[in-house]
Amino acid sequence: MVKHIVIFKLKDEIAQEEKLDVMNRFKVAIESLPVHIPFIRKIEVGLNTNPAEAWHIALYSEFDSLEDVKAYSTHPEHVAAGKIIAGAKESRACVDYE
Repeated sequence: MVKHIVIFKLKDEIAQEEKLDVMNRFKVAIESLPVHIPFIRKIEVGLNTNPAEAWHIALYSEFDSLEDVKAYSTHPEHVAAGKIIAGAKESRACVDYE
């Protein structure tokens, strides 16, 4: 099993209300992906509630293989979900491990 963890930092200049809107829409879109991508074993999005921390969003997902992670990353529904935060995203970090 491959665990896929991604964290996102949104741009500082974006108003807090807009950040929350983007974060919530992204969460809904990502967490609805198993309906469209059946090889996702588990997926969840956490929205940071600690204003002292720099990162805003954490995505945790599980797949059977790294090939499934790669297929997920290019799937049209995943790409569409990524567009929700594209304009607001400052940084992204990712770790895949077994």
